[in-house]
Amino acid sequence: MTAGDAWWSPWREDAGSLILHVDLRPDRQREARALAILDKDEQARWNRFVHRGARRQYALCRAALRINLCERLGCANRELSFGYLEHGKPFAKVNGAPSSASFNVSHSGRHGLIGFAKLDGLGVDLEVRAPGRDFDGIGERVYGPAERSALSAAAGSAKANLFYRLWSLKEALIKALGTGFSLSPAGFEVPRAMLEGARAAEFRFPHLPSDPFWLEDLGESRFAAASACRVSESTTP
Repeated sequence: MTAGDAWWSPWREDAGSLILHVDLRPDRQREARALAILDKDEQARWNRFVHRGARRQYALCRAALRINLCERLGCANRELSFGYLEHGKPFAKVNGAPSSASFNVSHSGRHGLIGFAKLDGLGVDLEVRAPGRDFDGIGERVYGPAERSALSAAAGSAKANLFYRLWSLKEALIKALGTGFSLSPAGFEVPRAMLEGARAAEFRFPHLPSDPFWLEDLGESRFAAASACRVSESTTP
């Protein structure tokens, strides 16, 4: 596949990570190419999706992940498979042996993100903003006291933007930790500096104070987005 045929492109890169943006707009030719790249289990999963949009998101993101992982791991597509941790977080295997590749995927609407990092413990999240929801009501269930207070004080588009910003930050952290929603998002809050507008800060879960993560708000006009990555004390930016 040539660069001109790719439906993904570099979106953000620093010394320790790379995040790709995946174009999930309808395109039958791309979708057919993507589906052909998936293995039999993935194709069966694709077939179980009821809605065409969900099929498209899955095929395009999964195929892009496969192509880029194969390049990073130096393996053929047929040699790559996936295993799953206790709470469902995937990991890559080459010829059946677990690899050290750290990656994470998120998609919403017509946009997807695929993140790669040097260290284990990476989470990315993307949320296309949808107006008109009961942001305060949902926030009561998923946000902590300071977050709920900030959300309650916001109005109009600012409320929607804050809701999705907070959600993307918290989801990225949960995905980085790898516990899924066995950990309630209401059980921790984003760093105070980020609640007040900072774009990045160090974060530690209350029950894991010695395990630091670097949390970044990657949101832009098209969507809310965030990344979280486990770091050592010596490499925190």
